[in-house]
Amino acid sequence: MKRLLVIHGPNLNLLGKREPQIYGKLTLEEINKKIERTAKEEGVSVEVFQSNYEGELVTKIQEAMGVFDAIVINPGAYTHTSVAIRDAIVAVGIPAVEIHLSNIYKREDFRTKSMLKDVVIGQIAGFGVDSYLLGIRAAVGILKRDE
Repeated sequence: MKRLLVIHGPNLNLLGKREPQIYGKLTLEEINKKIERTAKEEGVSVEVFQSNYEGELVTKIQEAMGVFDAIVINPGAYTHTSVAIRDAIVAVGIPAVEIHLSNIYKREDFRTKSMLKDVVIGQIAGFGVDSYLLGIRAAVGILKRDE
């Protein structure tokens, strides 16, 4: 069975409370349940991980090598600043899909820049929780295509 790692970046532990008009009213726990249900429907196993610390996110990506077949990542604010997360994704060689709850291209100018854009398979943004679910389906599609 193929294995997916879903990574939630900083401040995503505050979902449901933090700016619900932008990020929605669902909590991270509710989103994780939807992620697990979608993974089951797609016939893959999934592990979810959240951290507010860049180094922990980098370590988790590094630890994914040889364990997971694809990564779905919402790097949060690190999207715009983290060369370390970008380099970790390159180093492990695992296909990754970048997702965002909000449409980063319709927000503040600094949010339109992604450090990951050229090292991920693709980006999905602006669909709320469905961004995660579409990201899972996209990752599974890539894995099936490469079989």
